[in-house]
Parts: sequence; structure tokens; C-alpha cells
Amino acid sequence: MSRIGKQPITIPENVEVKISDNQITVKGPLGELNQTILSQIELTLKDSSNGQKELLVSPKKESKDASALWGLFRALIFNMVKGVTDGFEKKLEIQGVGYRASLQGDKLSLNIGLSHPVDIEAPKGIEFKADKNIITISGTDKQLVGQIAAKIRDQRKPEPYKGKGIRYVDEVVKRKAGKKAAGTE
Repeated sequence: MSRIGKQPITIPENVEVKISDNQITVKGPLGELNQTILSQIELTLKDSSNGQKELLVSPKKESKDASALWGLFRALIFNMVKGVTDGFEKKLEIQGVGYRASLQGDKLSLNIGLSHPVDIEAPKGIEFKADKNIITISGTDKQLVGQIAAKIRDQRKPEPYKGKGIRYVDEVVKRKAGKKAAGTE
């Protein structure tokens, strides 16, 4: 039994949920998200005792595949509901002399010590903000926000000796000692 899958998903009043054959659509103030649901998973929309709507996710029959995917689909749908109401955000920090980020329309231009600037285009539903050395990636799709943040970080990962590079704001980079002075005994 899935501990996550058993929990009902509370649907806020400003969110509309449509369930068709194997598709769920969640529409809210920040946008609309779709997800394909496997045939082994059943979705039930009902009113709760406190007057709000709840979505229950359950396996249609007890099988190994259904129980393995039960909690996953509950988490995916919960993230869809949270994304269209609040949105998701990742913050990256640039450290290094001369390293900077700037916005040019919907493109993020990174000057990170290479011979050329690196341009990253924002996919549909993703928004960039750049001020000084902080890059903010925001959007409704949690997976896409995390993927774009990882793609930006991969352009120049933080190196362990001086700490230069692009890192998440709360990331701790373990620093290594440099070369020891030769001949000091």
C-alpha cells in the first residue's frame, strides 16, 4: 500500500479538474497542465465533508505495476495542482570574477569564462529573471523548471578549488585544499 497514494488531493476553488479516458487536465490561475494516466490507475473526484473537492487516486486492481505507479501519479497530479495555483521556482547563483547573466527578450545569456556567451532559450511556460548574480527560473511545471535549472547549472558546474561556477542558492560546495607548498619540511 502506498502511503503517498492513499492521501487525497484537495482541489482549491479556483482550480478546475477534468478527467477523460486516460487524460487529466488541471486548469488554474497560472495556466493549464495535462497528464496522461495509465489504465491501471483510477481517479475519483468527489466533494469532501468541509465543502472542498478532493481527488482520490487508487489502483484499479492489485498488481505489482499498479501499486508501483499509484504514489507516483498521486504526486504528479498534486504537483500539477500546486503548479497552476502557486507555481514553482528554482534559484541559481553565479560565482566567479567576470561571470554574469543577462536577459535578452526570453533568452538568458551567460558570460561564464568561455570564449563566447552561452544563450539559453526559455521554453513555453518558463520565465527567467536575472539580477546581479542570481538567476530565477519559474513556471507551472515542476519537472520542466528543474530540468532547465539543471541545464543552466551544467554550463559551468562549481569547481571545488575556488568555488567558481553556477550553483543552486542553497547548495554547499565542498572545497578542496590546493597544492601543498613543495619543499617545506
